[in-house]
Amino acid sequence: MTSTTTTALLSAALAATFTVAGTAAAAEIRLTLSHFLPAVHGIHTDFIVPWTEQVTECTGGEVTFEIYPGGTARGSVARQQEQVMAGVVDIAHGLHGIPRGRFPRTSLIDLPFLTDDAGAATHALWTLYDDYLAEEYSGLKVLALHAHNGGLIHTTERPVETMEDLSGLRIRTPSPAVSEMLSFLGASPQGLPPGEVYENLQRGVIDGTVFPWDPVNSFGLAEVLNHHLEAGVYTVSFFFVMNQARYEALDEDIRNCIDEASGDALVAKFDQWWDDWDAPGREAAEARGSEIRSLSDEERERWREALTPMIESYLDTVEAEGVANAREIYEAMQAAISDFADNAD
Repeated sequence: MTSTTTTALLSAALAATFTVAGTAAAAEIRLTLSHFLPAVHGIHTDFIVPWTEQVTECTGGEVTFEIYPGGTARGSVARQQEQVMAGVVDIAHGLHGIPRGRFPRTSLIDLPFLTDDAGAATHALWTLYDDYLAEEYSGLKVLALHAHNGGLIHTTERPVETMEDLSGLRIRTPSPAVSEMLSFLGASPQGLPPGEVYENLQRGVIDGTVFPWDPVNSFGLAEVLNHHLEAGVYTVSFFFVMNQARYEALDEDIRNCIDEASGDALVAKFDQWWDDWDAPGREAAEARGSEIRSLSDEERERWREALTPMIESYLDTVEAEGVANAREIYEAMQAAISDFADNAD
């Protein structure tokens, strides 16, 4: 073999090696994503997994994902924001109200009687994001904000139909605004992550919880709850965010794929998704023979009157804690929700 032939073969081999190495390197962009819900929940099966698959397909397989749902080492509801901020995970889905106080502007959507519709609340959050909420997300690339359908009051032993029925009941709460609401209605709010509700209901540590219908099925709560009041007086909001520095370090074509799967195209899906996720929870309660009641129109007006000073007090507190335009944000949320309802008709 001549030296010329040897050199050519070596060059070809080196070129092939670098081509393979380059392909491997391209395929090794692995992003981590955490959330706090069980892997059977619609958030995981209908939203998170398909979202990652869409990004992977868009990038031609260059980006893949490792998902940490609730129950895993990175699945704590209280740590979703801090994990993504610190780069422990690249992307996280979390609950604005846990830990309390980190998103005071966004969490105004949790105030009672704004809406009982996931689509309306989600529309309001996304509409207001640029002008009113963005400063709460420094260091984060916001992929979506959303909210669930109107929450219920679920109890183990005492049925709830009136304000008086709530007196003294220890009720699990998801956020500061909902805690204030429960206190004004006579209950004793208990802060607990969703994953700890079943055990505390079973042991009698709490008497009930507020949730939409979906956790009744996904967390198996139908087994320990006997009474359900379809109150629909509040909603709760969530974030889906990425570490900003990690996002900016990606190539432009990858960022474009993430953007295409997120934002307007994503938030528009939550309205129907929550209806779909709620249905199995109600069905589980019906199958068990649990008692399901609705808040009467007359009682709803009593609650609305009782909670008016609570809303004013809550807005005063948020303003005193540094959100000077809290009332402006609240009114903008009301307007966006009204706009959504008008366009839906």
